[in-house]
Amino acid sequence: MGFLDKIKEYRRMLSQVERNIYGEKQDYLEIYERNLQLEKEIEARTNELNVANKRMLTLQHIWDMMNSSTPLENVLEKVVNSIHGELGYLHCAIIRKLHDENGDYMQIVTQSKDSAIARVNKIIGIPIEVRRLTYDPDSIYADTIKNRKIVQTKDLGGTLKYIMPDLPNEVAQAAVTNQPCKSLIIIPLCPMNKEFGWFCVFTSRDELADAETDFLSLFAQQIEMSITITDLFLAIKQQAVTDSLTGLYNRRYFEESLKREVTRAQRQNQPFSIIGIDLDFLKKINDEYGHAYGDLAIKTVADVLKNNARSIDLPARMGGEEFNVLLPGIDSKGAMAAAERIRKAIENQELDLIGHITASIGVATFLEHSDNIEELLELTDQAMYQSKRNGRNQVTLAKPICETSWQEIAVNTFVDILSKLPIPKDVADKLEEKLQYSENKTEISKETLFNVADILTSTYNPMHSQGVMKSKVLMATSLAKRFDLPKKDIDNLRIAMLLYDIGNLMLPYELLQKTTPLTEEEKQHIKEHPMIAAQEILKPISYIQDVIPIIEHHHENWDGTGYPQKLSHEDIPLTSQIILIVDAYFALIEHRPYRAKLTPQEALEVIKQDSGKKWNNALVQEFVTLTELDLA
Repeated sequence: MGFLDKIKEYRRMLSQVERNIYGEKQDYLEIYERNLQLEKEIEARTNELNVANKRMLTLQHIWDMMNSSTPLENVLEKVVNSIHGELGYLHCAIIRKLHDENGDYMQIVTQSKDSAIARVNKIIGIPIEVRRLTYDPDSIYADTIKNRKIVQTKDLGGTLKYIMPDLPNEVAQAAVTNQPCKSLIIIPLCPMNKEFGWFCVFTSRDELADAETDFLSLFAQQIEMSITITDLFLAIKQQAVTDSLTGLYNRRYFEESLKREVTRAQRQNQPFSIIGIDLDFLKKINDEYGHAYGDLAIKTVADVLKNNARSIDLPARMGGEEFNVLLPGIDSKGAMAAAERIRKAIENQELDLIGHITASIGVATFLEHSDNIEELLELTDQAMYQSKRNGRNQVTLAKPICETSWQEIAVNTFVDILSKLPIPKDVADKLEEKLQYSENKTEISKETLFNVADILTSTYNPMHSQGVMKSKVLMATSLAKRFDLPKKDIDNLRIAMLLYDIGNLMLPYELLQKTTPLTEEEKQHIKEHPMIAAQEILKPISYIQDVIPIIEHHHENWDGTGYPQKLSHEDIPLTSQIILIVDAYFALIEHRPYRAKLTPQEALEVIKQDSGKKWNNALVQEFVTLTELDLA
């Protein structure tokens, strides 16, 4: 190969090397550029992931609050502050659509605390959160909630004028200029498809990306769920403490509030009063017009209590036709005035078909009548039933507990029973007349009480003899004194003796008079009468709660074979055992459909045979001694 040929070959090879180097350079440039692009994409994805993570954390915060008992206002406040702080929006607010007698309007429920809203409030004067905002049915807000769609608008001045049309144009314009906000995003809130309001987000971005729209939509759904859950929680809570018929607080809530009021009153040495109200003649209204009219009368009384209560007063339905009103900080003089206003307001109500209704009312004051809350409730009820037996439709102030006799308690209890149990009308009227005070007497006599108990017993036991109740009470009292029982226990025993068989009023008459042997089912039915008396008839009467256990256990045997709870020995109240032995003795010496009556001596022999079984030996010994002395 010649010299020139070699030079040509070298040039060719050099060109090839140059081409290879240039090609590799291009590859390196492409790789470099691709790396740069990839780094940008990674940065963008990282930013997106960070934003998504913040959004998820914000949603998690909301979910955590939704699953707690946090009040709705606090949940919504944390919502707007979370999305404002974590996601970088300029300002966030939740606006609610409301309605009153003047029509629909809007009001800020909560909003983020930031420089943007501080600037606007300074310009418009009165802060936007305390204003009544106008709801314009032609506004962007109305369109948004009507069509259930998210809307972004750059017309900030227009949206401001929609909700505050009286705002001067120059003020509105000043509020939306020279500030970083470019647009407003309005998200409708419609939990359970009900128009609640709007979630409003102010942003520095002109356009709203699809991903952001999706997130805000999801965010709004979480807010709606928060509202729904909170509403359900409040509804359940409200149902737990309110009476479904009247909307007043129920007995449970009243008693809980009363405990708190006692603590406050003791700490501040300040009185409070309780007004007890009993609707007159509810049983008569139900019987003559039907229970729907009875319910109407009850709701009418409830409405009167609502309309006559201060914001701090607590009216409650205690059950049936009975109501209480707690008056914090009010002494007996003020409570009597309040009670009289209530009485007149009830009397002035005129209902269709029924006509005017009335109520019997009692008043008692903490620290004045008693510093014991159970006693105070008893005194309130006693005063209320004194109003009832004195002619109804009046207010009575309670007496201190030390001035209340067992006769008064017994009378009040009879009045209560007669007004509620299915007793023949002629009998009930006759007994109520006996129980009313006469003009020249201040207290019902014991003889009258015995007579009332005899008449009442005769309604379910025609073979019951007049005068027997007096003998039973006197015998039981004498027996109790032999065991040195305190006066309070003896007084409770006297009342229990008058009432111990009251549960028979709720049993079928045919069952009580059956002459053939009872079936097991019928025997079980008979055994239920002490529990019926204690739980269904007497338990709602607060002032005889100490009497109820005596009646409840008066069929328990010493050896544990009695009923209803098969108690034995000292677990049985001595007063219950006294009732059992006295009742058994008088049953033995009275005629029964299934046997002839025994002589007193024969009855005592039967009692002795059950010594250590039905009764303890000491009780039998004292009873036999006492009875033989009476027979001598």
